[in-house]
Amino acid sequence: MSDQGVISTAELQVRKPGKDKPELHGFGEVRPEELFAAAPWRTFRWHLGQAHYSGTYWSATEASHVIYESRLELSRVLYADFDPRCTRIIAQPFHMTAHVDGAKRRHIPDYLLLTESGPMVVDVKPAHKLSDDKVAFSFAWSRIVIESRGWRYEVWSEPPVAQLENIRFLAGYRRGWLFDPEILAALDRADLHRVTLAEAFASAPQFDARLVRASVFHQLWTGRLATDLDRPLGSEHVLRRVP
Repeated sequence: MSDQGVISTAELQVRKPGKDKPELHGFGEVRPEELFAAAPWRTFRWHLGQAHYSGTYWSATEASHVIYESRLELSRVLYADFDPRCTRIIAQPFHMTAHVDGAKRRHIPDYLLLTESGPMVVDVKPAHKLSDDKVAFSFAWSRIVIESRGWRYEVWSEPPVAQLENIRFLAGYRRGWLFDPEILAALDRADLHRVTLAEAFASAPQFDARLVRASVFHQLWTGRLATDLDRPLGSEHVLRRVP
């Protein structure tokens, strides 16, 4: 596989909202803004007996729905939505082709993220499938093309179970407009650095305890507070105030 040959022949097609015909670009020529305005290359399908669970997830990052074609893809979207360094999440952003080893190859990445360090293209695949020769080949030439732009490329598999469950739980508190600004301001004024979750829940006694508890979880979701997510959340978890 010649890296230069792959890069020089790489093209992509982008679907724009409201347009039937996709736009064709050389991979090295397309502007990132065009990709972040793209519609998903395909929409998910439902059929009896299908192996994957497709659906839509309301993303706080996008303030809109993002599609996924499997529960593993949904997990990756949750992580992106939880990451304050990620500011855009685009599903199936483009259809990419390149001539590799004498044949025209095709690939549709699962996600395009905009991060602090620039665009990142993500493919989601269960770990047990990564050793498949066809999968490895497809990801290898895709990496060559994507990294030629200075973008990051990630192949993402199953995350740690406890971490995923914690993030999934905190996602229930992602809708910022549901939280009382006065309670959030009171939590900001409170000294919650190095206190336990239980102590944080009791830090604003002038408000309904249930609303304070929910607001603490919202601040964990937004990144104003942080804690160890590698074990199931409990009242003894120690918080950190994030600058």
